[in-house]
Amino acid sequence: MPMNHLLRKELEKIKKSLLELGALVEDRFRMAVRAIHQGDTDLCHQIIRGDHEIDAMEVELEEDCLKVLALHQPVAGDLRFLIVVIKINNDLERIADQAVNIAQRVIRIQGFNHDNYIPDYDAMAEMTGAMLKMSLDAFVNLDIALAETVRTMDADVDDMKNRFYDRIKADISQNPDKTGKFINMLLISRHLERIADHATNIAEEAIYMKKGEIVRHR
Repeated sequence: MPMNHLLRKELEKIKKSLLELGALVEDRFRMAVRAIHQGDTDLCHQIIRGDHEIDAMEVELEEDCLKVLALHQPVAGDLRFLIVVIKINNDLERIADQAVNIAQRVIRIQGFNHDNYIPDYDAMAEMTGAMLKMSLDAFVNLDIALAETVRTMDADVDDMKNRFYDRIKADISQNPDKTGKFINMLLISRHLERIADHATNIAEEAIYMKKGEIVRHR
């Protein structure tokens, strides 16, 4: 079998594995958002227990990329593709870690048992989830316009996080006996914001894949 054909098969396999990981990470994100709404600690423990599965997939995918680099020594677009996959692979694993962090915060909030007050994370969670989906779509379709939209949305999520900070700070000053619960609520917004950051990274890698330009920090 010609070497070029073998390389194509390996690259397709790697792309398929990355998309499978992306779908699983999206599912974990949705589970984490559902856990926030429902205060479901059983669901939280399910997210935490399942994290090893994503870790294993991330390691296997990186090893597959390194194997192709060593055996086939790809150049140009193929080399760029592998670099992008390795970086997106890492961002997806970090997103899954943030889902675990959210699950841990929800468990702690439920443990305080002061009251049933939970701030409204709906808008922030919805925008963050949309960014994650759009960033993966931008990579699959090499859609620069969609990737740029994700980059724009990141500032909106940052603003939401800052408003959460102001609100929680006021809540703490009025209810100092609930400080621990409020800090965990604030950290949930921080974890959502970090997921948005990783989605932005993925979008920026889609731009690099398509144009060969590094747009970080611009």
